[in-house]
Amino acid sequence: MNSSPLRWFKSSYSGSEGDDCVEVAACTDVVHVRDSKVTAGPELAVAAASWGVFLAGVTARP
Repeated sequence: MNSSPLRWFKSSYSGSEGDDCVEVAACTDVVHVRDSKVTAGPELAVAAASWGVFLAGVTARP
């Protein structure tokens, strides 16, 4: 298990006023997702392959 702290990145689609923000931290096999307004709150952890499928689906939308 990696004991290094996660490096979180805010979504490029997040507004500059601090609302509707999502942050992600990618590891080798897992991508962590959280609400940037509640950094001590819950996180969603998904397999990196599943995250890739999700991103492909949302970027394919018109």
